[in-house]
Amino acid sequence: MMFGVKVAHSLPGRTRFYIPKQLEISRIETWLRSFPGVYSASYNQVTGSLLIYHHITLSLYNLKSFIYKYKHTLKQAAYSWKKAIPIIACGTVFLVNWYLQRSSYSAILKALSYWISTFTAISTSYDVIKDGIVHVVKERKGNANTLTAASIFASLYMKNPGSALIITLMSAISELLTDYTSEQTKHYIHSVLKLDISYAWRVKEKGVEEKVLVEDIQVGDQVVVFTGEKIPVDGIIIDGNGIADEASITGEYMPREVSGGDNVYAGSVLQSGHLTVTVEKVGEDTSLSKIIKLLEEAQDKRAPIQNIADTVAEKMVPVSFGLALLTFFFTRNLNRAMNMLVIDFICGIKLSTATALYASIGRAAKEGAIVKGSDHIEKMSKLNTVILDKTGTITEGTPVVQQVIAAEGFNQEDVIRLAAAAEKNSTHPIADAIMKQAKDWNILIPIRDNNAQVETTVGKGISTWLNGKRVVVGSLRFMNELKIKTNSLLQQIQNDENAIYVAYDQTLVGVVSIFDKIRSGMHRAVNNLRHQGINDIIMLTGDKRTVAREMARRLKLNWYHAEALPEDKAFYVKRYRTTGAVMMVGDGINDAPALAHAHVGVTMGAKRTDIASEASDVIITSDNPEMLSELVGLSRKTMNIIKQNFIATFAINGMAILFGALGIFSPIVGAAIHNAATIGVVINSARILWLGRETNESQILRSA
Repeated sequence: MMFGVKVAHSLPGRTRFYIPKQLEISRIETWLRSFPGVYSASYNQVTGSLLIYHHITLSLYNLKSFIYKYKHTLKQAAYSWKKAIPIIACGTVFLVNWYLQRSSYSAILKALSYWISTFTAISTSYDVIKDGIVHVVKERKGNANTLTAASIFASLYMKNPGSALIITLMSAISELLTDYTSEQTKHYIHSVLKLDISYAWRVKEKGVEEKVLVEDIQVGDQVVVFTGEKIPVDGIIIDGNGIADEASITGEYMPREVSGGDNVYAGSVLQSGHLTVTVEKVGEDTSLSKIIKLLEEAQDKRAPIQNIADTVAEKMVPVSFGLALLTFFFTRNLNRAMNMLVIDFICGIKLSTATALYASIGRAAKEGAIVKGSDHIEKMSKLNTVILDKTGTITEGTPVVQQVIAAEGFNQEDVIRLAAAAEKNSTHPIADAIMKQAKDWNILIPIRDNNAQVETTVGKGISTWLNGKRVVVGSLRFMNELKIKTNSLLQQIQNDENAIYVAYDQTLVGVVSIFDKIRSGMHRAVNNLRHQGINDIIMLTGDKRTVAREMARRLKLNWYHAEALPEDKAFYVKRYRTTGAVMMVGDGINDAPALAHAHVGVTMGAKRTDIASEASDVIITSDNPEMLSELVGLSRKTMNIIKQNFIATFAINGMAILFGALGIFSPIVGAAIHNAATIGVVINSARILWLGRETNESQILRSA
């Protein structure tokens, strides 16, 4: 027996279960039929069994798991109803009691209504009362629930259960709204980023395809993906071509043409075509699973503003009790004193702050940005400096060969041939450009010496051995360090070119100039950041100074730092940190130290590396740089909403406390005003999820 489900019998393709009747039979039949491999499901009321016809490869465990998923869904629905019970009960009992107490019904009926109201107020707020009392006993100080419990008991002591019901009713509504926003955030994450695949087509020996469970797929297997199917794994295409919708992974809404050699990701949808993919990552190792895990962890990371809200709220507990005592001391009026208890600043501050930050993370996720914690939302709202890596961030990261200049005694083919021999196993964008040029010119790439390793000097270049002689490909700085003469070709290199020098046996063979186009939307992104008050926009690059100067001039950046090694980039980030909050944006391994030292580290683009993503605080899954300015805008809007909530909470509740102390209204009215204000600021926070785009914002993130 498993999950309360007992197996009656199981044959290949035919299984019968005995199941609990509380599982709502008609619905579970429909539920089971929705799973791949299940042909039919029917319940027999006489025998109390569920008969399922299914594919012979579908395991007994998976059938039970499908039923378990249904039970879990029911539990979630039951939990939602459980949260709504106090609202329905308190609202109904309050209205009935209010009507009966103001009518000519008998005293017995009124007394019965009074005691029912009292019982309802206590029973529906039992968890709140318990937490409030336990917190005082264990921590020797009160919390928000302590104050709520005191106000409920004070209402009942004054024989005013209606006030207690209103306190419980509106507190439950506030909590429900906060839970709703948190769940909606999770819903955005899972609806956009769910794999929802049970099976895959694995290629057996001799090219035969077999349908297997996704969890049975191993790294190194080959799987086939057909038109309309979701890709079940991360891998590389070895055969076929098609058009893949990768919006859930990269954030790009335009489908991408894919073919042999391209990477594909679990969760992408093959809109057309036919692919054979070699599996590189499965299960929790896929990009999709890592994104979901990061987003779920983000909700547990608190922003400083949340700690401030909690601290303020905590300090207001004794203030409320003190005001109640002072009011009673001066007025000798228990009603006025009770107003000090039913009206507080705690709930509005805490709930609205958490709601706004949850909503902001959810909104960013929906549009393709993974913010790893709400603390980064707050930091992005205070930025003074944005530092951009050049290759792959400012530029497209897919450079092409613009010009090949051969030294005396060599030709252009020699330059590309030797460069390709060193670069053929590299993943650097410059290596891609050289290999593409070799392919275009139909150059046969020589094989390196046996056991010859490729030595990489980060930020400078690479070297290897060919026919017993050393091949070096890299920067002018690298050549000078190796004492390779380059003067004969320097005058032919234009200032705005990115020159890669190629040497063989300590002799310069030639120079390859590389062109990398500025990423589409980068100009608008820089302009938008300036409009948002970012004073300094800086570029870091390992390229030579002339290339950096020209790039900075085109984008109208404040400054640039050229020929920067990874440790140099980290140094510059730390230096700018002393003048204010810094965001560093990069995508490569050499950016990881700088990303880690920034107040907010951001990796951007589909070609980002795992190391850079681990070191960063925000991952932008698309290649659109305008997301940078949109995230800053969303963060500032979120913090503005939190400030609005602080002001509204203190203003409304402050006035209510004053009027309550003066006896202008009763505790029940005070409770209604206080809780209505709490609901209002929670809704104000939740609107980050709901509102549409404003006219002054781009197409990336809709306005909060």
